[in-house]
Amino acid sequence: MAELQTSSITGHVATAAQLRAAEFRLQQRLGLDLPLFYLTPTLAPQRGWGLRWQWNGWHNQYHVWLRGLAQGDLGQSFRDDQPVANLLSQALVSTLTLTTGAFVLTLAAAYGVALGLSRYRRWRTLVLAGLHLLQGLPVFVVAVLLLLFLANPDVLMLFPAYGLARPDFPPQPWAYQLLATGYHLILPWLSLVLVSFPALAVQLDTALQHELWQQYIVTARAKGLASRYVVNRHALRNALLPTIAQVADLLPALVAGAVVVELIFALPGMGRTMAEAAAARDFPVLLGAVLLVALVRLLGQILADWLYYLADPRIRLEA
Repeated sequence: MAELQTSSITGHVATAAQLRAAEFRLQQRLGLDLPLFYLTPTLAPQRGWGLRWQWNGWHNQYHVWLRGLAQGDLGQSFRDDQPVANLLSQALVSTLTLTTGAFVLTLAAAYGVALGLSRYRRWRTLVLAGLHLLQGLPVFVVAVLLLLFLANPDVLMLFPAYGLARPDFPPQPWAYQLLATGYHLILPWLSLVLVSFPALAVQLDTALQHELWQQYIVTARAKGLASRYVVNRHALRNALLPTIAQVADLLPALVAGAVVVELIFALPGMGRTMAEAAAARDFPVLLGAVLLVALVRLLGQILADWLYYLADPRIRLEA
């Protein structure tokens, strides 16, 4: 039975032994023949089928991956045998364009809405209700609604529905390419901003309203200072302190949202790369992508500390 022949897709006939040998060579090439971790749980019959831990030494898949990571090597992709670092760097360029633009627009929108609510109080209740409604919507719902209303020939065909600007021949000036890319990213940016800025705007508005009733604000107004000057130069700086903590979570949230947005709008980037890697069980690419998300969270913490220092120079980082 071991010599039973099997037909492959190409029509080539191979024995079961040859297929097993080819599978073993593939596992060796990918490093999958090694134990997964330093310790492996096994069932011991001599102990009444109790659990026993076996030490595998340093020659295991995790240690090989960790040693390569220390040297800047994220491994090879299972699908096309390309370096994971090259695949992720190519995808990261598009994702950074999307997330960086959404990050700046989110901060600007939250800042502008909070300042507007402090000046036009009669609209505060209505605007806050709209912000809470937006905050409860998932990013994919917002993206689909934008597609239906702003990229639909039956409603309004104002923006492209998917993809990025195609390169023209002869090549266009860099300013034209930049504008074309921005035009294609308007709906993806809006999708991320509309679900991200409400939490920041509500928090900043709450902190700002609290500061406007403090004694130093009353004193500043009694001196005859303009309301805009009092808000911008006195109340806003103190109101920013409790809001900055949310900035640390904004970057990872935008990266997670970019995965969904890139799939909906068919954009090249980390979202498509991670989805294809998950479907193909390309674990080296998935591990590298998760590592990048962890680095983004760390970057968010560093950015929050820096913003704290800008908002209040009295804050110093302890060594």
